[in-house]
Amino acid sequence: MLNNSFKKLFLLAFMLCLIATVLPARNKQVLTGIDVLERQNFKQLQGKRIGLITNPTGVNRYLKSTIDILHDAPGVKLVALYGPEHGVRGDIYAGAKVQDQKDEKTGLPIFSLYGKTRKPTKEMLRGIDALVYDIQDIGARSFTFISTMGLAMEAAAENGIEFIVLDRPNPLGGLHIEGNLVEDDCMSFVSQFRIPYIYGLTCGELAQMLNGERMLKHGVQCKLTVIKMKRWKRKMTYEDTNLPWIASSPHIPQAITAWYYPTTGIVGEFGYLSIGVGYTLPFQLFAAPWIKAEELAKAMNAHRLPGVTFRPIHLSPFYSVGKGEQLQGVQIHITNYKIVQLTPIQFVFMQEIARLYPEHSVMEHANQARFSMFDKVCGSKQIRERFMKRNRWEDIAPYWNKDVKAFKQLSKKYYLYR
Repeated sequence: MLNNSFKKLFLLAFMLCLIATVLPARNKQVLTGIDVLERQNFKQLQGKRIGLITNPTGVNRYLKSTIDILHDAPGVKLVALYGPEHGVRGDIYAGAKVQDQKDEKTGLPIFSLYGKTRKPTKEMLRGIDALVYDIQDIGARSFTFISTMGLAMEAAAENGIEFIVLDRPNPLGGLHIEGNLVEDDCMSFVSQFRIPYIYGLTCGELAQMLNGERMLKHGVQCKLTVIKMKRWKRKMTYEDTNLPWIASSPHIPQAITAWYYPTTGIVGEFGYLSIGVGYTLPFQLFAAPWIKAEELAKAMNAHRLPGVTFRPIHLSPFYSVGKGEQLQGVQIHITNYKIVQLTPIQFVFMQEIARLYPEHSVMEHANQARFSMFDKVCGSKQIRERFMKRNRWEDIAPYWNKDVKAFKQLSKKYYLYR
């Protein structure tokens, strides 16, 4: 009898422990802007005709699409959708034009913001009272969703329309800032605003800065509302949020990929060697047929870059650069997210390539037609011009880092979270 009672108690304790491991995760889950908006019964949208800028990342914590949520919300009239790069449904390859179309599920018109125009026109906004923005960003300036947000804010200001941001976590957290401010001759859709390459703000905080510092064209300001998250802290990684991750583009399939995008994406603009796009590790490696994996790994590790280790890797990409070829290189392993500096990794790599394989030096042998895009992504021609003199990271590091301290101080004015 005692034995049976003990078994029952043990089983009950086991079940309670199992439940305890699941429920706290849900209870401690960060609530994004759309979750908070739902809890507030959509009071900010009541009686308004809404245009929604979104893509597949626009979901609540139960993975229900923001499109469907607002379409069914009482007192809210969702009348149009707007698609950024990759489209509302996320099925368009990077750089490919997005066409106007109709949403199959809701029947709503979808206006492309990555086709004939990247800024909503007056005709696109006809009959709209408020534009709502709900897209998961990855915290790097060259990822074009924040450019779409800023241009849409300009259009809202010019047409007297309210702009509402449903805030989401910055997957790099809110403490990392790297890179120089964008200079006038490098302003473009991949560097739309005068901010560092890694800017350490949520999209809601960034929207407040663009508005407050008059960074929008002609200094216009829109009527801006940010629906804040609950429970998000600046020190959080995306894993800490307990939120599901939706691929923010075809090559950002996991939250961790957002950390690697700034480590290889700039040199990747040359299309000169594989950075893992076309293999199972997008943005997480450097590889080419002429690299010797062990040699390069040893050289990269000798720099003792904080929070990162390099492992030799052999691969054959399925598509893109190096398709079907046998490549060698290094896989990047971030070991400490608090201290790692992401963007310098690719410049140190370029330095080692020039030293170990001078006949393949990136700046001397890459397609020079891509120099302009490289400059735009860097936000300055100075980075390339200074680096080309000796192929040394130390020659550009002061310029790359010169604006970080001042931007940190400025951005604190717009913090919504601690």
